[in-house]
Amino acid sequence: MRKLFVFSLGVCMMLGFASCKSTESAYKKAYEQAKQQELAEEQEVEYVAPVQQQSVEPVVSAPVKVKPSNTGTIREEKVTVVSGVDGLKKYSVVAGSFGVKSNAEGLKRFLDGEGYNSTVAYNADANMYRVIVTSFDDRGSAEYARDSFKAKYPSRKDFQGAWLLYRVY
Repeated sequence: MRKLFVFSLGVCMMLGFASCKSTESAYKKAYEQAKQQELAEEQEVEYVAPVQQQSVEPVVSAPVKVKPSNTGTIREEKVTVVSGVDGLKKYSVVAGSFGVKSNAEGLKRFLDGEGYNSTVAYNADANMYRVIVTSFDDRGSAEYARDSFKAKYPSRKDFQGAWLLYRVY
């Protein structure tokens, strides 16, 4: 009788521990909901009453020159395109690097919404997904694009860490 009781108690404990295990889909749902709320907060638009126009002269502003900085990081990596257009050239501007593919896809969707033609590339050696904003054949153009990207998003600390990737085949 005692053996049956101990066995039943063991089975109940095993079922109890198995039922408490969280699944990856639960984490993914929570992440997606948080991301949607974050995007909804960013998309709030403040409406302003229209103003009657008087004679207005167009304002011409001088183009802002962004000086490329040679202090940025350039990493040489062998990457393969996971999603997006497979048009990677020698130098690419990397906006984010993630260990989880869904996080990289989320940033890609954000950048695509901002008008970029971004790509997710996978580095098998580091087991990381790189979110690439744009790609160029020469280093100077890539540095200029990286600095322009950083200047466009001065309040985004994660974008201030953008770096260059030299693609190795």
